[in-house]
Parts: sequence; structure tokens; C-alpha cells
Amino acid sequence: MSEVAWTLPVEASCTHERIVQAAIRLYREIGHRKTTVADIARGASMSPANLYRFYSSRQALDEVVVAGLLGEVSAAATDAARSSRSGLERLNATLQAISRLHENRLANDVRLHELVVAAGRENWWASLSHADRLRDVVRSIIAAGQASGEFRPGSPIALACCLLDAMDAYLNPSRIKVAALGPTFNEMMSFCAGALSNAPFRNAAPRQVTGVRSDLRDRLTN
Repeated sequence: MSEVAWTLPVEASCTHERIVQAAIRLYREIGHRKTTVADIARGASMSPANLYRFYSSRQALDEVVVAGLLGEVSAAATDAARSSRSGLERLNATLQAISRLHENRLANDVRLHELVVAAGRENWWASLSHADRLRDVVRSIIAAGQASGEFRPGSPIALACCLLDAMDAYLNPSRIKVAALGPTFNEMMSFCAGALSNAPFRNAAPRQVTGVRSDLRDRLTN
């Protein structure tokens, strides 16, 4: 009896994963909106009724798929945040990792990218949870930078929210590569570094802002 009790959860876990992988294959091929539950069940070699034993609804299944896709982004961000470098370098590496993964998915896996975009626009649980995780990663880096004297005083969570809002065009899947004209990732990070710096604002900010404006003016006139 104990052997059966041990193996059943493993079998159920394998079935869950088989369903998820079948859904991902179909979403890649024809998109999530054109895929039906019957299509996914067929791809997982089961009936639709059997599929509903493992996922109570199509939405529940899609949440798991999106959670996995965004989990890759969260993992990359967390890895980038773990270093002995300065706080600014850690922030740059973390946000670059997020931006690059979304850009790569848009370029090479556009239908899955579209699913992630839909989840964000419709405030799916998986997307909201992902945003909370990233906010906490950024908050912890800023708090550590404040403790070392690198970053200005203030609420770490408020500063994290300000930074993420400022960098939204590079981190939000729905905005990636939408605007042809605008500051680059590095230009915006440079600007934000001036706002986060513990140095007097009058010494840091004008240099950062001038550099961004100069680069934008050069691109407009060329």
C-alpha cells in the first residue's frame, strides 16, 4: 500500500507535465487562441474529460504554462542579482537579463511571447506573481545598496517601483521593441543611476540627462 501511495503522485506529476508540454507545442504551432482543449488532450494522448481531471479549466492550464515561461525570466533575474558587484552593476545585470529573455522570445518564439503578453494585459495570477517576484529582487538590491552607502535613502520598495516603471519599456513584454525612437536600455539605466545615487543630485543628474538628450538628438538628425 505504501508503494502505491508513493508512486501515484509521481505519475500524476508526469501527466501534468505531459499536458503542459502538449499545450506548449500547440501554442508554438498555431497560437494559444486557436488551440482548443480537445487539441491539447489529443496531443497528450487522452480525452478532454481526462484532461479536466488534472486541470479544472483551460485558464488553469494556461496559468501553469505562463508561470513556467515567466519562471525562466525570474530565475535569470535572480541569478543575475547574486553577485559581489556593486548595487548598480547588480541592477543593470538583473534588468538586462529580463529584457534579453523577452527580446529573445519575441524574436524566436513569437506565439509564446504573445501568450505572455496576453497574461500581462489581462492580469493573470501568473503574471502578477511574476511582477511581485521581480519587484522583490530589485527591492533587495536597492536595500543592500543603501546599507553600503551606494544608493540614496528612501523606501526601498518605493525606489524599486520607480526604477521598474522607468524601465518598463525594456521589461514589459507588451512594450519590447514597440518604440523605434527613445533612449536605449543603457541610456535609461544611466539616467536612473543618477536618481538612485547617494551623491548630491546637483552633481550627478545634469551629466546623466545631458548625455541622454545628446544621444537622442544625434539619432534624430542622422
